[in-house]
Amino acid sequence: MVTLAEVAQHAGVSASTVSYVLSGKRSISTTTRRRVEESIRKLGYHPNAGARALASSRSNIIALMIPLRTDMYVPVMMEIAVAVATTARTHGYDILLLTGEEGPDAVRRVTGSGLADAMILMDVELDDERLPLLRGTDQPSVLIGLPADTTGLTCVDLDFRATGALCVEHLADLGHRDITVIGEAPAVYERHTGFAERTLDGLRTRARELGLRLLHRPCEGGYDAMAATLARVFDERPDTTGFVVQNESAVEPLLATLRQQGRAVPEDVSVVAVCPEQVATQASVRLTSVALPAHEMGRRAVEQLVAKLDGHGSDEVVLLAPELTVRASSGPAPVRP
Repeated sequence: MVTLAEVAQHAGVSASTVSYVLSGKRSISTTTRRRVEESIRKLGYHPNAGARALASSRSNIIALMIPLRTDMYVPVMMEIAVAVATTARTHGYDILLLTGEEGPDAVRRVTGSGLADAMILMDVELDDERLPLLRGTDQPSVLIGLPADTTGLTCVDLDFRATGALCVEHLADLGHRDITVIGEAPAVYERHTGFAERTLDGLRTRARELGLRLLHRPCEGGYDAMAATLARVFDERPDTTGFVVQNESAVEPLLATLRQQGRAVPEDVSVVAVCPEQVATQASVRLTSVALPAHEMGRRAVEQLVAKLDGHGSDEVVLLAPELTVRASSGPAPVRP
């Protein structure tokens, strides 16, 4: 292991000068700093994490709280997590991943132990139990998601209200008047998860403004659950010609069940999805969709957090505008005899 003293000897400076270059606590001339950095690179020196934390009062670790629930689409969560980790690394931070469903206890453990310098929270509910603790601590934090009350918080998310409205507008422009939303599993709505609730609010509000009939049906997503859900839908609303699906695990069961019923997509019914690009393009019918900007959400969350850690960030809500891509699954509403 290369030591700090060896770096100092190689660079021709004192050990304290190397320490100041690493910590940034004192102003060092550009020439000296570059000489020290070159010695660090050539010798392959890596500061001891424990000693660095003691010296700077920082761990250079960001805690990422990402409860992995069975009713959530884990690949999207992991894509966001990877974006968080890679972006954090470019700023000199490592990630402590917390995947349990501990809620406030996890926040207390991080803030009380000094495990991490800051936190990023995912799977945000409208009335999230973790938020009072975040507001009561000086430790910087960012939410990937939007609660009902954003006062004193920094949040990054897709604008899910606008997403719902955009899906309705697309189907309305094609002449569809009866639209059904195939939603997430019931537990997601029971927890009042922010993204699902906000999408539904956007769908309902815009449908009401345009004079459309909208039916919402949560669904577990498997083939049996989808068959039962569609049977109810067409029993209640036989004139349904448009579907909006916000449930990745329900996409293929929906398309398959429609085929089994003899309903062609998009000739008889149109389908619009809120899902990752990969899900939309690899479905049995290429789906018109609003993509989930997972990488951008993760990147922006880290940048907001690093700004706070550097002392020049502020509480704000960053909503990413949705973009709808038209593919093969949506078309004009069929003409009724």
